[in-house]
Amino acid sequence: MNSGPDTRYTPGRPKTPFPLVRHLSVHVTPLLVRTPISANQVTTLSMLFGLGCSWMVLQGVWALDVVGGAMLVMCYILDNCDGEIARIKGQSTPFGMRYDSFVDFIVHVSFFASLGIGVAESTGQEMWFWMGWAAAAGGTINYAIGFYIDARSRKELEDKGVRDPTGRMAAEQPKMPVKFYEWVIYTFRELTRADFCFIVLGLALLDQTWILLPTGAIGSQIYWGALFIRGANEYHV
Repeated sequence: MNSGPDTRYTPGRPKTPFPLVRHLSVHVTPLLVRTPISANQVTTLSMLFGLGCSWMVLQGVWALDVVGGAMLVMCYILDNCDGEIARIKGQSTPFGMRYDSFVDFIVHVSFFASLGIGVAESTGQEMWFWMGWAAAAGGTINYAIGFYIDARSRKELEDKGVRDPTGRMAAEQPKMPVKFYEWVIYTFRELTRADFCFIVLGLALLDQTWILLPTGAIGSQIYWGALFIRGANEYHV
Protein backbone atom coordinates (compact mmCIF):
# COMPACT_ATOMS: atom_id res chain seq x y z
CA MET A 1 0.00 0.00 0.00
CA ASN A 2 1.36 3.42 -0.99
CA SER A 3 1.46 5.70 2.03
CA GLY A 4 2.29 8.77 -0.09
CA PRO A 5 5.48 10.66 -0.72
CA ASP A 6 8.29 10.73 1.76
CA THR A 7 8.35 14.45 2.51
CA ARG A 8 11.55 14.00 4.50
CA TYR A 9 13.43 13.12 1.33
CA THR A 10 16.42 15.28 0.46
CA PRO A 11 18.30 14.47 -2.76
CA GLY A 12 21.96 13.80 -2.28
CA ARG A 13 24.23 16.56 -3.48
CA PRO A 14 26.06 15.86 -6.74
CA LYS A 15 29.52 14.40 -6.19
CA THR A 16 30.94 16.10 -9.29
CA PRO A 17 30.76 19.70 -10.59
CA PHE A 18 28.83 18.54 -13.66
CA PRO A 19 26.09 18.71 -14.58
CA LEU A 20 25.64 22.15 -13.09
CA VAL A 21 21.86 21.98 -13.35
CA ARG A 22 21.73 19.24 -10.71
CA HIS A 23 23.07 21.71 -8.18
CA LEU A 24 19.83 23.62 -8.72
CA SER A 25 17.36 20.76 -9.11
CA VAL A 26 18.56 19.24 -5.82
CA HIS A 27 16.81 22.15 -4.07
CA VAL A 28 13.63 22.01 -6.15
CA THR A 29 12.77 18.31 -5.86
CA PRO A 30 12.09 18.41 -2.08
CA LEU A 31 9.62 21.25 -2.69
CA LEU A 32 7.78 19.48 -5.51
CA VAL A 33 7.61 16.14 -3.72
CA ARG A 34 5.48 17.74 -1.00
CA THR A 35 2.79 18.61 -3.56
CA PRO A 36 0.23 16.35 -5.29
CA ILE A 37 1.97 16.89 -8.64
CA SER A 38 3.00 13.68 -10.39
CA ALA A 39 6.26 12.92 -12.16
CA ASN A 40 4.59 13.05 -15.59
CA GLN A 41 3.03 16.39 -14.73
CA VAL A 42 6.48 17.74 -13.88
CA THR A 43 7.67 16.49 -17.27
CA THR A 44 4.77 18.30 -18.92
CA LEU A 45 5.60 21.48 -17.02
CA SER A 46 9.20 21.12 -18.20
CA MET A 47 7.95 20.86 -21.78
CA LEU A 48 5.85 24.01 -21.41
CA PHE A 49 8.87 25.98 -20.22
CA GLY A 50 10.91 24.57 -23.09
CA LEU A 51 8.29 25.44 -25.71
CA GLY A 52 7.94 28.85 -24.11
CA CYS A 53 11.66 29.34 -24.68
CA SER A 54 11.19 28.43 -28.35
CA TRP A 55 8.42 30.99 -28.72
CA MET A 56 10.64 33.67 -27.18
CA VAL A 57 13.63 33.08 -29.47
CA LEU A 58 11.27 32.90 -32.44
CA GLN A 59 10.68 36.64 -32.08
CA GLY A 60 14.29 37.58 -32.83
CA VAL A 61 14.41 40.15 -30.02
CA TRP A 62 17.34 40.31 -27.56
CA ALA A 63 15.26 40.82 -24.40
CA LEU A 64 12.99 37.90 -25.29
CA ASP A 65 16.05 35.73 -26.03
CA VAL A 66 17.18 36.35 -22.45
CA VAL A 67 13.74 35.47 -21.08
CA GLY A 68 13.79 32.36 -23.26
CA GLY A 69 17.20 31.37 -21.89
CA ALA A 70 15.89 31.67 -18.33
CA MET A 71 12.85 29.55 -19.26
CA LEU A 72 15.13 26.89 -20.71
CA VAL A 73 17.08 26.74 -17.45
CA MET A 74 13.80 26.13 -15.64
CA CYS A 75 12.93 23.47 -18.21
CA TYR A 76 16.21 21.67 -17.48
CA ILE A 77 15.76 21.91 -13.72
CA LEU A 78 12.32 20.31 -13.93
CA ASP A 79 13.65 17.70 -16.34
CA ASN A 80 16.08 16.64 -13.61
CA CYS A 81 13.36 16.65 -10.96
CA ASP A 82 10.81 14.42 -12.69
CA GLY A 83 12.89 11.24 -12.45
CA GLU A 84 13.59 11.74 -8.75
CA ILE A 85 9.92 12.40 -8.06
CA ALA A 86 8.97 9.28 -10.01
CA ARG A 87 11.24 7.14 -7.83
CA ILE A 88 10.10 8.76 -4.58
CA LYS A 89 6.39 8.41 -5.35
CA GLY A 90 6.66 5.03 -7.02
CA GLN A 91 5.64 6.40 -10.40
CA SER A 92 8.49 5.02 -12.53
CA THR A 93 6.95 3.50 -15.66
CA PRO A 94 8.10 2.71 -19.21
CA PHE A 95 5.66 5.37 -20.44
CA GLY A 96 7.18 7.96 -18.12
CA MET A 97 10.69 7.27 -19.41
CA ARG A 98 9.56 7.43 -23.05
CA TYR A 99 7.54 10.58 -22.38
CA ASP A 100 10.58 12.23 -20.78
CA SER A 101 12.72 11.39 -23.83
CA PHE A 102 10.01 12.65 -26.18
CA VAL A 103 9.80 15.96 -24.33
CA ASP A 104 13.58 16.38 -24.52
CA PHE A 105 13.34 15.79 -28.27
CA ILE A 106 10.47 18.23 -28.81
CA VAL A 107 12.06 20.99 -26.73
CA HIS A 108 15.43 20.90 -28.48
CA VAL A 109 14.12 20.46 -32.01
CA SER A 110 11.64 23.31 -31.58
CA PHE A 111 14.35 25.48 -30.01
CA PHE A 112 16.77 25.21 -32.93
CA ALA A 113 14.05 25.58 -35.56
CA SER A 114 12.64 28.65 -33.78
CA LEU A 115 16.08 30.19 -33.23
CA GLY A 116 16.87 29.79 -36.92
CA ILE A 117 13.65 31.54 -37.89
CA GLY A 118 14.18 34.31 -35.33
CA VAL A 119 17.77 35.06 -36.37
CA ALA A 120 16.83 34.92 -40.07
CA GLU A 121 14.01 37.41 -39.47
CA SER A 122 16.18 39.81 -37.48
CA THR A 123 19.14 39.72 -39.90
CA GLY A 124 17.34 39.21 -43.19
CA GLN A 125 19.72 36.33 -44.01
CA GLU A 126 18.02 33.09 -45.03
CA MET A 127 21.05 30.89 -44.21
CA TRP A 128 20.20 31.04 -40.50
CA PHE A 129 16.78 29.57 -41.24
CA TRP A 130 18.35 26.53 -42.91
CA MET A 131 20.95 26.12 -40.17
CA GLY A 132 18.17 25.97 -37.60
CA TRP A 133 16.34 23.29 -39.53
CA ALA A 134 19.56 21.35 -40.11
CA ALA A 135 20.09 21.27 -36.34
CA ALA A 136 16.46 20.23 -35.84
CA ALA A 137 16.85 17.45 -38.41
CA GLY A 138 19.98 16.19 -36.63
CA GLY A 139 18.07 16.17 -33.35
CA THR A 140 15.27 14.18 -34.95
CA ILE A 141 17.70 11.58 -36.30
CA ASN A 142 19.35 11.37 -32.89
CA TYR A 143 15.99 10.77 -31.20
CA ALA A 144 15.05 8.03 -33.66
CA ILE A 145 18.39 6.23 -33.25
CA GLY A 146 18.28 6.61 -29.47
CA PHE A 147 14.74 5.23 -29.39
CA TYR A 148 15.88 2.18 -31.35
CA ILE A 149 18.93 1.60 -29.13
CA ASP A 150 16.80 1.94 -25.98
CA ALA A 151 14.19 -0.50 -27.30
CA ARG A 152 16.90 -3.00 -28.20
CA SER A 153 18.47 -2.72 -24.72
CA ARG A 154 15.10 -3.32 -23.07
CA LYS A 155 14.48 -6.34 -25.28
CA GLU A 156 17.88 -7.79 -24.30
CA LEU A 157 17.06 -7.35 -20.61
CA GLU A 158 13.66 -8.97 -21.06
CA ASP A 159 15.25 -11.90 -22.91
CA LYS A 160 17.53 -12.36 -19.90
CA GLY A 161 14.50 -12.64 -17.64
CA VAL A 162 14.55 -9.15 -16.13
CA ARG A 163 10.86 -8.56 -15.37
CA ASP A 164 11.20 -4.80 -14.82
CA PRO A 165 13.78 -3.50 -17.32
CA THR A 166 12.77 0.08 -16.55
CA GLY A 167 13.67 -0.25 -12.87
CA ARG A 168 16.79 -2.27 -13.62
CA MET A 169 18.12 0.28 -16.11
CA ALA A 170 17.35 3.20 -13.81
CA ALA A 171 19.13 1.54 -10.91
CA GLU A 172 22.29 0.63 -12.80
CA GLN A 173 25.31 2.79 -12.16
CA PRO A 174 26.59 4.62 -15.23
CA LYS A 175 29.82 3.38 -16.70
CA MET A 176 32.56 5.98 -16.45
CA PRO A 177 35.04 6.50 -19.31
CA VAL A 178 38.65 5.39 -18.99
CA LYS A 179 40.43 5.95 -22.27
CA PHE A 180 41.07 9.38 -23.77
CA TYR A 181 38.62 8.99 -26.66
CA GLU A 182 35.98 7.80 -24.18
CA TRP A 183 36.45 10.98 -22.16
CA VAL A 184 36.09 13.05 -25.33
CA ILE A 185 32.79 11.33 -26.13
CA TYR A 186 31.65 11.66 -22.51
CA THR A 187 32.41 15.39 -22.44
CA PHE A 188 30.93 16.17 -25.83
CA ARG A 189 27.81 14.02 -25.62
CA GLU A 190 26.88 14.43 -21.96
CA LEU A 191 28.34 17.43 -20.18
CA THR A 192 27.52 19.83 -23.01
CA ARG A 193 24.02 18.40 -23.33
CA ALA A 194 23.28 18.33 -19.62
CA ASP A 195 24.17 22.01 -19.15
CA PHE A 196 23.16 23.30 -22.59
CA CYS A 197 20.61 25.62 -20.98
CA PHE A 198 23.38 27.67 -19.35
CA ILE A 199 25.15 28.04 -22.69
CA VAL A 200 21.91 29.35 -24.20
CA LEU A 201 21.33 31.80 -21.34
CA GLY A 202 24.94 33.04 -21.43
CA LEU A 203 24.88 33.63 -25.18
CA ALA A 204 21.47 35.29 -24.92
CA LEU A 205 22.81 37.78 -22.37
CA LEU A 206 25.65 38.59 -24.79
CA ASP A 207 23.22 38.75 -27.74
CA GLN A 208 25.18 35.99 -29.48
CA THR A 209 22.66 33.15 -29.72
CA TRP A 210 23.33 32.94 -33.47
CA ILE A 211 26.50 31.02 -32.58
CA LEU A 212 24.32 28.05 -31.65
CA LEU A 213 23.02 27.66 -35.20
CA PRO A 214 26.18 26.63 -37.09
CA THR A 215 27.44 24.65 -34.10
CA GLY A 216 24.04 22.97 -33.72
CA ALA A 217 23.73 22.23 -37.43
CA ILE A 218 27.11 20.49 -37.44
CA GLY A 219 27.22 19.24 -33.86
CA SER A 220 23.85 17.50 -34.00
CA GLN A 221 25.10 15.37 -36.89
CA ILE A 222 28.26 14.49 -34.96
CA TYR A 223 26.13 13.73 -31.91
CA TRP A 224 23.97 11.09 -33.59
CA GLY A 225 27.01 9.77 -35.41
CA ALA A 226 28.69 9.19 -32.05
CA LEU A 227 25.86 6.81 -31.16
CA PHE A 228 27.35 4.32 -33.61
CA ILE A 229 30.70 4.34 -31.81
CA ARG A 230 30.79 1.19 -29.74
CA GLY A 231 30.02 1.92 -26.11
CA ALA A 232 29.44 5.65 -26.66
CA ASN A 233 25.94 5.49 -25.17
CA GLU A 234 27.27 3.86 -21.99
CA TYR A 235 28.92 7.04 -20.71
CA HIS A 236 26.45 9.34 -19.10
CA VAL A 237 25.82 11.39 -15.97
